Amino acid sequence: MTAIIRHALDNGPTFRELLAQGTAELEQAGVGDAKNDAWYLLSEAFSVDRTHYYLEPDKPLRANRLTDSLPRYEEMLRRRSRRIPLQQILGRTDFMGLTFKVNEHVLIPRQDTEVLVETVLEECRESDASVLDMCTGSGCIAISLAVRGKYKNVTGSDISREALKVAAQNGFSLFRAAKGRSGKAGTFLISPEGRTLSLLQSDLTRDLPTGALYDIITCNPPYIPTSVIDTLAPEVRDHDPRIALDGADDGLSFYRRLAVEMPLRLRRGGRVYLEIGFDEADAVRRLLTVAGFQQIRVIRDLAGLDRVVCAVYT
Repeated sequence: MTAIIRHALDNGPTFRELLAQGTAELEQAGVGDAKNDAWYLLSEAFSVDRTHYYLEPDKPLRANRLTDSLPRYEEMLRRRSRRIPLQQILGRTDFMGLTFKVNEHVLIPRQDTEVLVETVLEECRESDASVLDMCTGSGCIAISLAVRGKYKNVTGSDISREALKVAAQNGFSLFRAAKGRSGKAGTFLISPEGRTLSLLQSDLTRDLPTGALYDIITCNPPYIPTSVIDTLAPEVRDHDPRIALDGADDGLSFYRRLAVEMPLRLRRGGRVYLEIGFDEADAVRRLLTVAGFQQIRVIRDLAGLDRVVCAVYT
């Protein structure tokens, strides 16, 4: 029997006490926002929201509620203390006001990436546009554009079959398809309004349908230099899929490929939106310029860091 469980059974713990104990455990493990994470784990384990927590934070919990919920809370605290990301423990995260399933096979969607989606929605309002999102992972960009932008056709592609399984689950949950099917060729969803969301396995553009052209291309590729990955926080270094992080020696490997491949998949006047590392804007700008892109701009995130490179192919 663990220390927290013994204390609980002996003293009839309150939510406030359990939250304090969880916070202390996570602080000792070096978790940055320990109180916030302890709260989410407590909320998940005990199915309690903030309203009910604040109504009775100091009321001793009944034994029947502790029996199942307390061991679960403690197990989640142990996992978070090992620096497993909170989102992987919960199995979900929020992005663009939508809730996405996540696991160890996909990069956890970051708030910084919302800048890319918001820019596309602001600048590309043609509902008949055809959109391609490469390195789609959980599908957070593709599905957010399909749901929020109501574009006629959205395709998400990824080299990882396991990532596409997650994206497909999110697609069926969030796109609210009237009908859909999954098979070796991919997952295809059709909304009641006739809009389509396709999820395909492809190494960037190489395995996409022959002759397929798009009005908008988005991508959040791996862009971290290989030598930098081992310096990242344990949550990223040890638990995000390395295939979604590693941009080779200088972090620019995928941008070089994208600069060559995207013109072959864009209609004239088509737009691209690429997430970048904070110090990669000039290098990506040069690659796109050589490839024939114009109107190249850099969008900054809420922290004031370069985050998205936008361009038009003419």
